Amino acid sequence: MADTLVIVESPAKAKTIGKYLGSKYIVRASMGHVRDLPKSEMGVAVDNAFAPKYITIRGKGEMIKALKAARKKVKRVVLAADPDREGEAIAWHLAHYLDIPEHEPCRVVFHEITKQAVKDAFAHPRPIDMHLVHAQQARRILDRLVGYNISPLLWKKVKKGLSAGRVQSVAVKIILDREREIQQFIPEEYWTITAHVRASGGSCTAKYVSIDGEKKKLSSKEDADAVMARMHTDALYVTDVREKQRLRHSPPPFTTSTLQQEAGRKLGFRAVKTMLIAQQLYEGVDIHTYGTLGLITYLRTDSTRVSQTASDEARAHIRTAYGDQYVPASPRVHTKKNAAQDAHEAIRPTTMALTPASIKDALSRDQYRLYELIWNRFIASQMAPAVFDTVTATLEHEGVVFRAHGSRIQFPGFLQAYSDLTEEEKAEAMLPQLRTGDRVALLGLDPKQHFTMPPPRYTESRLVKELEERGIGRPSTYAPTIETIKKRGYVAIEEKAFVPTELGELVIGQMELFFPEILNLEFTATMEAQLDEIGHGNQPWVDVLQQFYDTLSVRLGVAHEQMQQLTVRDEEAGESCTECGKPLLFKMGRYGKFIACSGFPDCRNVKPIVRSIGVTCPKCHEGAIVERRSKKGRVFFGCSAYPTCDYTSWDQPLSTRCAKCEGTLVKKMIRKQPVSQCVQCHERTPMQTS
Repeated sequence: MADTLVIVESPAKAKTIGKYLGSKYIVRASMGHVRDLPKSEMGVAVDNAFAPKYITIRGKGEMIKALKAARKKVKRVVLAADPDREGEAIAWHLAHYLDIPEHEPCRVVFHEITKQAVKDAFAHPRPIDMHLVHAQQARRILDRLVGYNISPLLWKKVKKGLSAGRVQSVAVKIILDREREIQQFIPEEYWTITAHVRASGGSCTAKYVSIDGEKKKLSSKEDADAVMARMHTDALYVTDVREKQRLRHSPPPFTTSTLQQEAGRKLGFRAVKTMLIAQQLYEGVDIHTYGTLGLITYLRTDSTRVSQTASDEARAHIRTAYGDQYVPASPRVHTKKNAAQDAHEAIRPTTMALTPASIKDALSRDQYRLYELIWNRFIASQMAPAVFDTVTATLEHEGVVFRAHGSRIQFPGFLQAYSDLTEEEKAEAMLPQLRTGDRVALLGLDPKQHFTMPPPRYTESRLVKELEERGIGRPSTYAPTIETIKKRGYVAIEEKAFVPTELGELVIGQMELFFPEILNLEFTATMEAQLDEIGHGNQPWVDVLQQFYDTLSVRLGVAHEQMQQLTVRDEEAGESCTECGKPLLFKMGRYGKFIACSGFPDCRNVKPIVRSIGVTCPKCHEGAIVERRSKKGRVFFGCSAYPTCDYTSWDQPLSTRCAKCEGTLVKKMIRKQPVSQCVQCHERTPMQTS
């Protein structure tokens, strides 16, 4: 007969834990939060110490009723929600419904869902940590104060359906500031000169460095010509050779934000997809012979710390899989500047017994790819550094100095498990044998004109990194924040990068004018630090809210009086709707512009904006190939004669044909370099880049 009721958030987690605990435990899922602030009103008594008005979330009534009934049949209740602020708040709200005293040791936390971790946690229950609850509550109320005060103002002055958020507004501002940088950027001309030389042991290249002892930048063709005029020679002399070894230490295991960044960079995952799959791996997967098992530790963490046990297991695995030389003399310890939430470990595999290859058949393709990424990064984090032999040679003629660099991997170290080399580093080779005083043949000089480039737009990975480095929000909030700003139409995606929309510029412009503190990055980062202090019990949560609201209320009063009425007009597309005859308009959606009828909602006719790429359809030889977007926003290429011709391709077709078999050529990116590839014989040819 069961004597303990255990409550977790999800059915998957309940299933995994239930198998570990046995018949004396009933495990149920709350399906996330059970109470929240009402959607129909502010729900915060500002004049009464910001007391929140919590209500049961719609649809949770029957579940709470069932939990109360189960409560009556057992001796005790254990609340095993996730080990973070949100989990602590969920436990607190459940304790309210189930009449659990505040100081009763009803709370257990574990950072990995394995049999031993769960049993250890249940052996050490504790009371609910009200400091963490207050930190979560303060964040929730802060966001409510911003959203429910500023959003209605934007509805009234700008456009219905808009929203303002403490973190989302800052994210849009960061994207907008970058776009302003790009628009204001003035390219600067510069030149490089590459010397191609041959020594007794082989050939190499060297780059111009200085002239007459001065590191003079070549800003024009005249500057480059002045250097070239000195070079009426067929030889250079080696004046200095420096050889040394360089160590590259392993990267730390993943935190939430670095996992999102690397999964985006290496796997092409969006942040929300990464978190969804990581949650599945954490909560448990059915593994043959093992049963249901959590494969990774908790996925919401700022820490790079790992337990001594995990480090010892990793070192043993490295010794077996790679050899003694790959195991450092002492365990690798990775530290972070910010020790927020350091009670959590980094994201790592829960056991070294389950290599990615050994359980590949039990995982979906995406689960396997993410698990392999986490596995390899963790193993690499505990491995010996890579050792590079590097050589720098200085070559000179008539006061003109060139420098050649070369390197090779002398010992791969952690790179055996996880490579983070750049394309330039992969391409770099060792120099031929050079000695001071050697005369090397000058085969030719290659002057090239270049222009400085503006900073790149933010991709999801770059934005996540920027938010983390600036201390804006928390890694667990990045994925929903990004989804919100796309959904609101404040940003669009072009070539996998964020572009602010006209609506986003308009809203942020008003926010900058009337609510500068909310958009001040340092102010927002300081607020996050204060929330951490509340969680540590070092600062009263009501004081933090009061200080914030005092400024906000003053700003609101000014904004209501002085913010002008703005009108957001959609640009006309210059054609009429084929269904109702009304003018068509350009609209902005989460994946960019599209065309829609001005008669909406009576007429819901929409169509994409297609861009011809100047290539004739290789299938029907009549239609033109146009760029389209899938329902998920991914770019693909199709025939303009659709549906008569159903040709589609994820890769961009090219106008030329394969020289080998006359097949259709498409553009592909291989190691970040464009190549043309035949769809029939798969022959690849490098493409010229401008």
